Amino acid sequence: MEERNCSFCSRRIEPGTGKMFVKRDGSVLYFCSSKCEKNMLKLGRNPRRVRWTGKG
Repeated sequence: MEERNCSFCSRRIEPGTGKMFVKRDGSVLYFCSSKCEKNMLKLGRNPRRVRWTGKG
């Protein structure tokens, strides 16, 4: 199995869970929860500026 990490919060995603989002340019984003997905895609937040992510 391939191990994946969330594109927003860097949390490990268990196989069979999460969501994969493919952008128009062909890049792939993986999300562990709808919270991470909405923060990145809908709200346009930068993970480095959000306290609860592991990228700060």
